[in-house]
Amino acid sequence: MLLGLYTKARVWLHDRREYFSSEGGATGVEYGLLVALIAAIIVAVVATLGTKVSTGFETVNKEL
Repeated sequence: MLLGLYTKARVWLHDRREYFSSEGGATGVEYGLLVALIAAIIVAVVATLGTKVSTGFETVNKEL
């Protein structure tokens, strides 16, 4: 009886150790942060280039 309980406890602890040491969840979070960073960079670049392109079109329009 005591040996069976000990074995079950070891198996339970081993399963929890594997669950908490797995890095699958951390990888998902890292990919999410990477996607958010790339999106922020794209927004910043489009906002910066958008004003420059708009100014260029206005200059060409005035010249025509």
